[in-house]
Amino acid sequence: MLEEIERLKPKRVVIDSLSEIRLLAQSSLRYRRQVLALKHYFAQHQSTVLMLDDLTTESTDRAVHSIAHSVIHLDQLAPIYGGERRRLRVVKCRGQSFRSGYHDFIISSGGVQLFPRLVAADHRSNFTGELLKSALPKLDDLLGGGITAGSSTLVLGPAGTGKSLMVLQYVAAAVARGERAAIFVFDEELGLLLARAKALGIDLAAMRDAGKVIVEQQDAAELTPGEFSNRVRERIDNERVRIVAIDSLNGYQAAMAEEQFLTLHLHELLQYLNRRGAATFLTIAQHGMMADMKQPIDITYLSDTVIMLRYFEAFGRVRRAMSVMKKRFGGHEDTIREFKIDSNGLIVGDPLHEFQGVLRGVPTYVGQSPPLMGST
Repeated sequence: MLEEIERLKPKRVVIDSLSEIRLLAQSSLRYRRQVLALKHYFAQHQSTVLMLDDLTTESTDRAVHSIAHSVIHLDQLAPIYGGERRRLRVVKCRGQSFRSGYHDFIISSGGVQLFPRLVAADHRSNFTGELLKSALPKLDDLLGGGITAGSSTLVLGPAGTGKSLMVLQYVAAAVARGERAAIFVFDEELGLLLARAKALGIDLAAMRDAGKVIVEQQDAAELTPGEFSNRVRERIDNERVRIVAIDSLNGYQAAMAEEQFLTLHLHELLQYLNRRGAATFLTIAQHGMMADMKQPIDITYLSDTVIMLRYFEAFGRVRRAMSVMKKRFGGHEDTIREFKIDSNGLIVGDPLHEFQGVLRGVPTYVGQSPPLMGST
């Protein structure tokens, strides 16, 4: 090996792997002396050396870690279902700072793609927190004028209440204002989403073809949290997206089934998006249809605005109602409004002043005349 180095005088040397040198040395002391001698030899030749260790020995020899200037540990996780998850951690790096913790990476055509751990504190930008409207005056009234730029909005409700449609309403309004939006779809097949949106009066496919909306289908079984955060960052930094929609967090959670720190991932992602001035929309499908319902993950404390959608029964029909439970920036109505979905999209009605118990699903009518949408 030294003869070849003397002949070629390389600037980069890769030793793959140290396990063979360890076998030849036969003892830990001899092995360390040999590696130390190689270190001094390469330092004299001003060569940068990469040493690979497959950690096949029964006991890991940590002595080499003190000899090397930098130590990078690669790890591979095999979930119960889905592809392997690869990550790395910089254990040490002498003479310079580095980002600690685990960083996801994948091996694909062209080499290795690394997704550094997102730290929201490193990303700040100046933006004005203007109100973003939905083009539905009654919905904007419910929200105190609209959604604030640089904030996150959580839309809660059981399956079929119209969570995705409400988000698409804000996306269509943003496109009409000349802004760009990105939608990350976890649950629904992309073709069905485009067809359903068009049937409700929102031509999402035309917006995508015009380059005004980015729609990406996410495979929860093959996606790592770091890779998803990197995709969102690319859309914000490179495409100048102002509206980001994640539909839904149920699918996002499925991508991290064995992750113990889902809320920390979401906290950093939402903080990053807020600091970049993007309006973020998240949806969560709650378990159940009426009465007491639960969500698989509680991030209401992370979200700046929380919109709750509900089914309720009145006069022999199943109806829908919405209310704003929380809004950090500015005021909002404390009323409950009925809404319906037809071929024109989302239609929001007046506040339900003459009903009690709408959010429980079985309200009590205390008025004189039915104030419901479509009532005769």
